[in-house]
Amino acid sequence: MTGRPEGDRPWLARYPAGVPTDIDPAELPTLADLFEECVAQFPDRVAFETFGKSITYREFEKNVRDLASALQQMALKKGDAVAVMMPNLLAYPVVTFALVISGYTVVNINPLYTPRELADQINDSNTRMIFIADVCAHTLDKALDDCVKLERAVLVRLGDLLGWKGTMVNFVARYVKKSIPPYHLPITHSFSSFIKWGSRSPMKKMDVGPDDVAFLQYTGGTTGVSKAAVLTHRNITSNVLQSQAWLKPSLDGDTQHVMYTALPLYHVLALTACCLFMLRIGATQVLIPNARDIPALIDQMKLRPPTILVLVNTLYNALARHSRIGEVDFSKLALSLAGGMATQATVSRLWKQVTGKPIIEGYGLSETSPLVSVNRLDIDEFTGTIGYPVPSTDVRIAGAQGEALPVGEAGELWVKGPQVMAGYLGQPEETAQTLMPDGWFRTGDIAVMNADGSLSIVDRLKDMISVSGQKVYPNEVEDVLVSHPKVREAAVIGLPDKNFGECVCAFVVASDPSLTVEELRNFARERLAGFKAPRRIQFRDELPKSNVGKILRRELRRDPEQQDKATAPEA
Repeated sequence: MTGRPEGDRPWLARYPAGVPTDIDPAELPTLADLFEECVAQFPDRVAFETFGKSITYREFEKNVRDLASALQQMALKKGDAVAVMMPNLLAYPVVTFALVISGYTVVNINPLYTPRELADQINDSNTRMIFIADVCAHTLDKALDDCVKLERAVLVRLGDLLGWKGTMVNFVARYVKKSIPPYHLPITHSFSSFIKWGSRSPMKKMDVGPDDVAFLQYTGGTTGVSKAAVLTHRNITSNVLQSQAWLKPSLDGDTQHVMYTALPLYHVLALTACCLFMLRIGATQVLIPNARDIPALIDQMKLRPPTILVLVNTLYNALARHSRIGEVDFSKLALSLAGGMATQATVSRLWKQVTGKPIIEGYGLSETSPLVSVNRLDIDEFTGTIGYPVPSTDVRIAGAQGEALPVGEAGELWVKGPQVMAGYLGQPEETAQTLMPDGWFRTGDIAVMNADGSLSIVDRLKDMISVSGQKVYPNEVEDVLVSHPKVREAAVIGLPDKNFGECVCAFVVASDPSLTVEELRNFARERLAGFKAPRRIQFRDELPKSNVGKILRRELRRDPEQQDKATAPEA
């Protein structure tokens, strides 16, 4: 395999003033160091807020140390896997830091998982203990017999750590909203009693090193099969330093920023870019347990206007289109960052109309902790690119044999840097296919390097559609469809076709019921080559999404009944 000559990094010339070309991972060796530094530097600042209750960094520190003390009295060994399954509650960051500063490995689990999915992840990670919200406990109840190594569960209630207000939150959740399904778990401890027990003994300082595993972050990767990316302390803290190097020069150092953590913390983007980086700069994080409740999110933003947002395209879209978004004061909004999925130009235009700020798009993956690249923060308009590789990150646009392709030519994006995972847990073949011996990671994304060194993502390699041998990238077709004034959302997949191999099928959520298939088809044909224009179009009330808000094309592929209902192509 060949690569560019050493030092050939055209993106460095486009770095903003004050941003270094490299970071020193030794500056922040572990997450224990991050914790110690932030609680010492910002003791009286508000660290987290949710359900109208806030805690300072000093209170956060005490909760973490008390919980760590309790954990250290369990029959756990350094490196043991402990799962966390809950929405964005105040307990989530407390649990996470208590685990990582004690030398345990965090297994983040989607709270929407089914019993089968939960058991599979528990068993694959050899998880011995789980912290689980009571709203998810019924799932564990059904999965418990299949969780072969799970020894105990700590039950977290929605109102834990909220003081007297927590009692009201718990009462409303259980008896008014009836959002706690019944369950029976004989292996549970109460989180409140567990942390109280830990407060009786001081936490012991544990020997945690940069190469210790901090997180097992599950991802579909390039094959769609769920597997755990092994992320070390060095991987995560390097990405925090990379984020800081790129973002902090553009942020007012005297401002205590207000960050809305609406993306679920089990997701690596929320974990690193929201939670950990915000702790590094002493921000206040407003934890949003249910980001799909847009009216409630707007109500919260009215009370405490945001200065930083990190959201996905669908959430920006939902907010920008909401009739009450004008009630929010965005005058102090410094940054609107996007990741997790492709950001659409139409959505960015809407967002700038509402807030006066463009969306700054970045790119990353679970396997890269996650940040790989990001746009400059001083742009006036949405660029349509994923920006420039962050400090200490190298990239390659690779051909079929791993060779570096020239500027402007599409190929697979490869990444190299201190944030790249150690491998996939228990998956040596999958690791060998994606992580090269010299440290290059194959992302599975098709990208182009532009002349200035910025990167543009074309699409996922596995999502590419082949129409009579011609390549069609769903992102391009979706961008055209959502630019129609009567379209709210669109998702495009390839379906088998006896004449063309595959045909382009679009699933569309209309914002205006007068929109017809013919109108949309003609709109697409005026803007796309004939083979790219959707031959099948189906209107739907909604599209399947992940808990992060990412549209799930794979769910559309698994839905043959809905595919058959798609409007047939013209004869």
